Amino acid sequence: MSYQNPKAFLSPDFIIRAATHPWELDGVRALRHQAFVKEQGLFDTDDRDAIDEIALPLAAISTLAAEADQVVGTVRIHEAEPGLWRGSRLAVAQSHRRVGILGAELIRLAVCTAHARGCDRFLAQVQMQNVKLFQRLHWTPLREMEAHGVPHMEMQADLSFYPPMPDPYAGWKSLSRRRRLS
Repeated sequence: MSYQNPKAFLSPDFIIRAATHPWELDGVRALRHQAFVKEQGLFDTDDRDAIDEIALPLAAISTLAAEADQVVGTVRIHEAEPGLWRGSRLAVAQSHRRVGILGAELIRLAVCTAHARGCDRFLAQVQMQNVKLFQRLHWTPLREMEAHGVPHMEMQADLSFYPPMPDPYAGWKSLSRRRRLS
């Protein structure tokens, strides 16, 4: 490791779970602001909306000395109508996008959690550059659309690939792709 290379200090382990602690919720808000307001410019000042009042925020949390350290990924889920769940605001910190698994792990937690809560259909509006990722994760494209001035694909998860997970607060530990390969 070298102090010249900050990537050498990236956490090899991540906790994937529902965000509950105040510092986690603050981290989710800050990451969403960074991704959707500052980086992508999808919103002028804030990406929060009425869905945040009913949504369950999920987080990928980096570790430091095996302890939870900071939120480096997030997605929110909510039940739009009985049996129909939606995922939105999927974001991974720029510093952790090359980890390679955080988005997929958050998607898995999102759909498995909704499945345990009576989900019959899980949908998301996916930015076009992420469609292939979702297809690899057993999602089907339904229709092209525009959201916040950006082309998106409405996609549906194949629930048979996502077993119900009744306790998203327990979550799981996930290894970085780099550590899995070593």
